[in-house]
Amino acid sequence: MKIAAYEHGGNLYQAARSKGANVEALLDFSANINPLGLAPAIKEAIGEHLPMIIHYPDAQAAALKEAISTYYRVPVEQLITGNGAVELLYLLCHMLRPERVVIPAPTFSEYERAAVAAGAKIDYCLLQEENGFAFDTASVLKAMTAKSVIFLGNPNNPTGTMLTRPDIMTILAAAAEVDSLVVVDESFIDFVDNDDAVTCRWLVEKYPNLVIVHSLTKFYAIPGLRLGFAIADPQLIRLLHAGKDPWNVNSLAQAAGVAALADREYRQLSRETVAAAKTTLFQDLQSIGGIKAYPPSVNYILINIAETGLTAGQLRGYLFTRNILIRDCSNYPGLNGCFIRTAVKLPEQNSRLVQALQEILAGEKHD
Repeated sequence: MKIAAYEHGGNLYQAARSKGANVEALLDFSANINPLGLAPAIKEAIGEHLPMIIHYPDAQAAALKEAISTYYRVPVEQLITGNGAVELLYLLCHMLRPERVVIPAPTFSEYERAAVAAGAKIDYCLLQEENGFAFDTASVLKAMTAKSVIFLGNPNNPTGTMLTRPDIMTILAAAAEVDSLVVVDESFIDFVDNDDAVTCRWLVEKYPNLVIVHSLTKFYAIPGLRLGFAIADPQLIRLLHAGKDPWNVNSLAQAAGVAALADREYRQLSRETVAAAKTTLFQDLQSIGGIKAYPPSVNYILINIAETGLTAGQLRGYLFTRNILIRDCSNYPGLNGCFIRTAVKLPEQNSRLVQALQEILAGEKHD
């Protein structure tokens, strides 16, 4: 079995080492993290619970599950918590051992890596750029086989496209007929203002072949703590609990999660801030000659720079000389060397990115 090396965004420490700089000197648009940063309530909760690290964390994460259950309105018996959403992707594949996995692409690379690590073969359904990378139900249905697993992003990363209710219900019904599982990754859905209307979590009760995977690290700006959860049929949840590490979510992450989900003011401010910033950034990017930005649904924007004459790697290099990091998307299946992704940050930071792009594309390659 061979798993290809893969580079994610957000590799801030490596970037800082390569420049001989502090991480604080870099402006990181390569990772899709809430630009408001750490909420005061989370920081306070971590401080209050710091003395508790002399004890093992709660293996059942009971308080955290109750907080998730209350906020997302799902039964506790449908929940499992994880050391980030990625741990749960790997755990799911490890416990189920599917022979085949269907993945619409481009999308998050860890679906493939988790599946390959469990011995599965991958069937990609390539989303078409001319259709705005819209979800293609027909291609997924065609690729689906008995006892397979289908991974879907809602919203999808890096394209930002969303599933429609008819899309997901059609796939769930077809998957049930061939004893297949559908995994919907909703790690960025908290950035959507009307998330109750677009989430698939309400369907778990009706479709036992549906799993929702959800990260809390992006929206609450705690990727260094690692925290996520999954929603599924209680029978599958029990299987996943049987296979997970006993203390997979540390005490500080559990405390942070409880505080985060109680902080309605931070949540509302985050949504309002990102909504306004993404609209302005999208418009500013669209005004730059040679750049085609795809309309964002959440806190990142996919960009085609083919008409600039630069590759994604070249542009990333030019921006890096200015201490700005972006995501080179050339290693996403279904994308070529002309695609980048940028996070949506605060207005003054977004303006710095736009100005740097304008100067670079005008021929001023270096400061």
